Amino acid sequence: MDLFSIYSRNNRTTFLIAAALLIVLLATIDWLTKPYISIGFLYLFPIMLIAAFLPRWQTTIVALACAVLQEVFSNLPSNEAITRLVMASAGFVGTGMFVSELIRNRQIALEHIEEVEAHNKFRQDAEEQLRILVESSPAAIVTIDASGRILLANQAAQNLFAPGDSVLAGQSIAEFLPALQSAVQTQGSRQFRTELRCRGKRKNGEAFLAAVWFSTYATGPGRRLAAIIVDLSEDLRDREDLSLDYLLKNTKILMGAVAHEIRNVCGAVLVVYKNLSGILSLQDNEDFRALGTLIEGLEKLSAMELLPSRDQSLASVELTSLLDELRVVIEPAYLEAGTGIVWSLQDDLPLVVGDRYGLQQVFLNLARNSQRAMESTEERQLTISSHLESNSVVIRFEDTGVGIASPDELFMPFQRAAHTTGLGLYISRAILHSFGGELRFEPRTSGCCFAVSLNRAFCKEDGTDE
Repeated sequence: MDLFSIYSRNNRTTFLIAAALLIVLLATIDWLTKPYISIGFLYLFPIMLIAAFLPRWQTTIVALACAVLQEVFSNLPSNEAITRLVMASAGFVGTGMFVSELIRNRQIALEHIEEVEAHNKFRQDAEEQLRILVESSPAAIVTIDASGRILLANQAAQNLFAPGDSVLAGQSIAEFLPALQSAVQTQGSRQFRTELRCRGKRKNGEAFLAAVWFSTYATGPGRRLAAIIVDLSEDLRDREDLSLDYLLKNTKILMGAVAHEIRNVCGAVLVVYKNLSGILSLQDNEDFRALGTLIEGLEKLSAMELLPSRDQSLASVELTSLLDELRVVIEPAYLEAGTGIVWSLQDDLPLVVGDRYGLQQVFLNLARNSQRAMESTEERQLTISSHLESNSVVIRFEDTGVGIASPDELFMPFQRAAHTTGLGLYISRAILHSFGGELRFEPRTSGCCFAVSLNRAFCKEDGTDE
């Protein structure tokens, strides 16, 4: 057992009582026997016991008291009493101070060791949590040394770069992401933190689009680079497929608008043709009969209608997050133009039936139309609000623009007064119609207001929201 372990704070009372009894015992023996050789040096033992528990000034008093007791009860010549008293006091006090400092230094060392152990435990716990976080991360995480060699890589990085192959540690990052190799070798000693999108390559030679967030830092052995890598290939494919799908849908809407205009012209031409067919001299005219055939062909072409696609997949759309995305997209342009936006939306909007990408297109078109309408007005403010109705959610876009001169022609395609093609509102309403929604104009004394009405998504017979 460690000798110093007896100086535990739990033993304080026991040791002080034992030291007091020992001092009384030594003094009694000295007083009763008065031996030729004094046993006063044994006072060192009780002083060593109490020095670990009493303050320095109390230890000094006890040591001086022991020196006095030793001299009083000794039978040594009195002419040397002062010298003996001084020497005994110095010895007892010195012993007490030495033991006191020794015990206190040890206590400080033990507390420091406990603190270091606690810090080590916290560090180990933090490292373990960080290791679990890195290993469980769906994003690839790697660290690279100054030469471009991979030092550490999590399982996601292994699956991204070399699935089923040997470990990545020790391999060159240039084989997978040459851009990171250049970054770690060209940045010098300065700290650098940025992101990039670059071409990546797997072990089997397959290329992919990578989004990389990385930073460089200095260590004793040299520079290091830590990077988080995400494969954007699937997102890119989904986005391109979605864009193509909506390009085709918008093209179909455009063709429907063109067919509508052709149908109007064909109706007028057909009336003229029927009137001319009553002239006998034209009945046997081949060019006149050919003209009739052309008109029939135009009629068939104009019969195209925009009908909802049978394979169109509608889903429940969360309006709150969709409107948050709209805010991120349009607010910078509005702030730059000096136009204010007021968002008056409920916190928990119910789910609606629709297509998320299509709704975003409609909202963006209405917001940009409002911005153009307010370019020449003194007061410029767009208010986007939400209102709950029985089976629908209505999102209103109300601006302080110049207003609408001819509301009856708003949703007609190819308007002459339109800024561009005149198809924005026509296409927006057609998109909403494709999943049962509606876009309507609501008159105001000043400015204009468009309301987007969307059906709630239900999953229960009692009409509660999904």
